[in-house]
Amino acid sequence: MTTTDLTALSGLELLRLVRDGRLGDTPSIGRLLGMRFDEVEEGRIVLSLDTRPDFANPLGTVHGGIAATMLDSALACAVHTTLPAGTGYTTLELKVNYIRAARTDGQTLTAEGTVIHAGRRTATAEGRVTDDQGKLIAHATTTCMILPPNT
Repeated sequence: MTTTDLTALSGLELLRLVRDGRLGDTPSIGRLLGMRFDEVEEGRIVLSLDTRPDFANPLGTVHGGIAATMLDSALACAVHTTLPAGTGYTTLELKVNYIRAARTDGQTLTAEGTVIHAGRRTATAEGRVTDDQGKLIAHATTTCMILPPNT
């Protein structure tokens, strides 16, 4: 675990700490779902999780909210990697398109998010969730509002 002042880190630096497991076991949606940060680059994030029966919808496949959460996380974190220290963001809009169902039997789902535009006030990103065979599960776009540091 780190004793670094997290507010002094850029988004890229902070998410690299998350990827490397250096923030401890901080409660988060990622921890709840078992998300792993596989790749962290400026403007790009790849994360993954293994499905489980707890993710099921009434039809017995992975609930769409799991893919939406993965996409919201990957896209917003991709935006975060472009931000300087002390700058925040929030999702303004997330548009998800579902393509096919995912199984709940431990298959790995991977979400990749890539920044399209990073401006002073807004940023946009796009991404996709694929299964462990590379089949498209869902894709999305987002718009994030950039929150300047308090002055």
